[in-house]
Amino acid sequence: MKIESLRRLRGPNVYLSRPAVVARLRLEELTGRETSDVTGFTERLLRALPGLAEHHCAAGAPGGFVSRLRGGTYFGHVTEHVCLELSQLIGREVSFGRTVSAGESGLYDVILECPVDESPDSRVPGELLDAAVDLVLAVHAGQVSGRPDARLAELAAFAEREATGPSTRAIIAAARRRGIPVERFDDLSLVRLGWGTRRRMAWAAMTDRTSGVGIDIAGDKHVTRRLLGEAGIPVAAGGAAATAEEAVRLLGELGAPVVVKPRHGRHGRDVALGLSTPEAVERAFAEAGGDVVVERQLGGRDYRVLVVAGEVVAAAERIAAHVVGDGRSTLKELVDQVNADPRRGVGHSRVLTRITLDRARFDETAIPPEGETVWLRECANLSTGGTSRDVTDQVHPDVTRLCQRVAALVGLDIAGIDLRLPEIAAPLPPTGEEEPTAGVIEVNAVPGLRMHLAPARGRARDVGDAIVRAMFPGGSDGRIPTVAVTGTNGKTTVARLTAHLLSGAGRRVGVTTTDGVYVDGRAVHLADATGPRSAQQVLGDPQVEVAVLETARGGLLRRGLGYDWSDVGVVTNITADHLGQDGLGSIEDLAHVKAVVAERVRDGGTLVLNADDPWVRSLAARPRVRADRKRLVWFGLDASHPVLTEHLGQGGTAYVLHDGWLVQATGARRTPLLRLAEVPGAYGGAALHTAANTLAAIAAARALGARPETVAGRLSEFDANIDNPGRGTLLRLGDVSIFLDYAHNPAALATTLRTLHRLWGADRCVAAVTLPPDRRDDLLAASAQILADGLTRAVLYDDRDTRGRPAGEVSALVEREMRARRPQIRAVRADGFREAVTTALAMTAPGEVLLVNYEKWGPMRAFLGELGAIPAGAHPVIPISPAIRATPQLARNLTTSPRTGQAV
Repeated sequence: MKIESLRRLRGPNVYLSRPAVVARLRLEELTGRETSDVTGFTERLLRALPGLAEHHCAAGAPGGFVSRLRGGTYFGHVTEHVCLELSQLIGREVSFGRTVSAGESGLYDVILECPVDESPDSRVPGELLDAAVDLVLAVHAGQVSGRPDARLAELAAFAEREATGPSTRAIIAAARRRGIPVERFDDLSLVRLGWGTRRRMAWAAMTDRTSGVGIDIAGDKHVTRRLLGEAGIPVAAGGAAATAEEAVRLLGELGAPVVVKPRHGRHGRDVALGLSTPEAVERAFAEAGGDVVVERQLGGRDYRVLVVAGEVVAAAERIAAHVVGDGRSTLKELVDQVNADPRRGVGHSRVLTRITLDRARFDETAIPPEGETVWLRECANLSTGGTSRDVTDQVHPDVTRLCQRVAALVGLDIAGIDLRLPEIAAPLPPTGEEEPTAGVIEVNAVPGLRMHLAPARGRARDVGDAIVRAMFPGGSDGRIPTVAVTGTNGKTTVARLTAHLLSGAGRRVGVTTTDGVYVDGRAVHLADATGPRSAQQVLGDPQVEVAVLETARGGLLRRGLGYDWSDVGVVTNITADHLGQDGLGSIEDLAHVKAVVAERVRDGGTLVLNADDPWVRSLAARPRVRADRKRLVWFGLDASHPVLTEHLGQGGTAYVLHDGWLVQATGARRTPLLRLAEVPGAYGGAALHTAANTLAAIAAARALGARPETVAGRLSEFDANIDNPGRGTLLRLGDVSIFLDYAHNPAALATTLRTLHRLWGADRCVAAVTLPPDRRDDLLAASAQILADGLTRAVLYDDRDTRGRPAGEVSALVEREMRARRPQIRAVRADGFREAVTTALAMTAPGEVLLVNYEKWGPMRAFLGELGAIPAGAHPVIPISPAIRATPQLARNLTTSPRTGQAV
């Protein structure tokens, strides 16, 4: 048994609304075997992982999984549950799992939930799955007799290294409570909060507004002390020393005791307190690596005050690492007892840091008397094992004002201010000509939040929330208006039209399409950009004010959505395509995938659905879509459709074609928007599918506040040949018209051919055609039959990327099916798109039209430019009445099986 592949679903997906991983698991020698076939397997597995006894499985109650084990279940299912239990045991709180067949015997997909804030590139799921497979195999072989503690410790340490620290976790948690979208970058503490122009960045307790100058000032302890001292802030007397001699000289000038600390140090490292002799100062200078600050040591207690956006939000007394003797345990045993606290970890991974015993200073075998406190560190930093006591409610107003001044003077939006005071609840000692006996000892530009989040004593403070409130004032959720567009056909056109309409209000729109990512009308990335990474590219761009995201099946299935919620979701249609890929066996399966976009429209958002499409209509009734919580808007070409009639009768809104106009209908009210004859790319109304796409785009734009008069004006400015290239683009080459379209499935080809028949007639159309090689043979055959019914002449060629098929296989299949459907058809095959277009042009008579569909738009458009093709006007030379309909054969061939998508 082995894991063959692993893919991450980074956002909501067809399985659940949270991130997940999908592991392709091959059972190999365990294929066909069940747990009941292996004597003692269940008992050995439960001894290794007793928690499995609580797993529900299909029974819906504790013990359900054990019942399945004893009754017999496949080992892929066992691996799923073992992985979930291992996750729980290392503190990774996940509960969802599912195992499904991957299409052949012994091959399964194991789907497992991931923590929402786990890095998208985390290796933890893979490590857990490997451990689960190893454990199941070992139990099967009888090689495991108890809990795998060593492996669990390895997994826990691995997960902890990849996890965010407490400070970052607090900020993420606060943002999520506010509904602010969060995106974590790799295994760093860098997170993006919000989208587009409202986007903010945070790295631990530092934000994108944190002053670089402030960071440099705070990072230089000598500069900090001088800056504050000159402003009248009480600070310890001292100076910088670049040599040991200078450090000793400062001891003499300041008087003992002094503190020696690195000028640019962090986390209390190499700080030496209470130094009274030249030898001690020299030793401390050497340990600090030179370039130090020597300061008179102030008396009093050690405090940290956190200032966020000019307000004191938390304060803590810091207590140095120590143990208390019991009269029996050695110093090492006492330290081990303290470190056994699950809150303590290595570095900053947990709210407390493990104490390391300095063997040069302490005898680890010594037994302190009962009740004696042994101070293991002089400085009180949590990084060195210290603890904290919350004193936020005790801070005296004098101290509050002092800390606010310090943060402002240094220029920090978030500052951790360290003070030595007799008592934080008391007024500050008066300042004058004498050296201060209390005051500020340090300013931290990226302060740790652990001491406030989980103090050893006192109330925890939600300082993450304070930081998020400062970053997003006024209750902002950090989101920009977002439209998601899905469907089988028309997605790119609807996305482009929607972006065009929304940009009319002067807003910068980011849009993802099959052809690339565009921001404010300019291409920023040219590729098939309909997956989650492209969506994140737009949502993470600080220039974008509105996002329009074309969302295709492939990216959604393989990587999940690139967003959590949208304001508007559009579903154009659902027809037979991509069946046989990614586990899709029927149109019903395809509808299940497209439904994710409808499900993820936020409560109160707008769901735009095609009333003319039965599968799209069915989405409104799906429980997870929750159409009752959204504003449902329909669009369609049949204004008398019962769904529209009922919806409008209830006072709803729809966008319909009525009496030659694109109309907004709300209840009994009708608002004409644009004449059908003026719809860009509709060729006077011959391309009715373009009118449907336009209605969908208008519905989306209006849902985000576009005004009717703006919509009409912006549509009149949309040039289909320029703004929607490759989708019904019309060129001229001499007396021949060339119509380019991306149609590549039966429904799209039938729609395109109907348009050409309306304009030129059924006998005046020639085609140069390629079909995607990754489509199932029956879908290719259905497309071939559509082509045979709509053409008398065709040149067939293959995509350059054959997707694993032998060269020429697709064009041969299409030719065979076309001839079987229409024996008299003139169909030839060509090698590549250049030869195909050239050959097809030779078949095309003056006044006729050549349909060209393509694999890649750029190379095809460039080649036609080389031939001398130029953009045509809005209509062909001799338009035929739009009243002409498609041939009866075309109409009949659009009838397909609802489950297989095959033509019937």
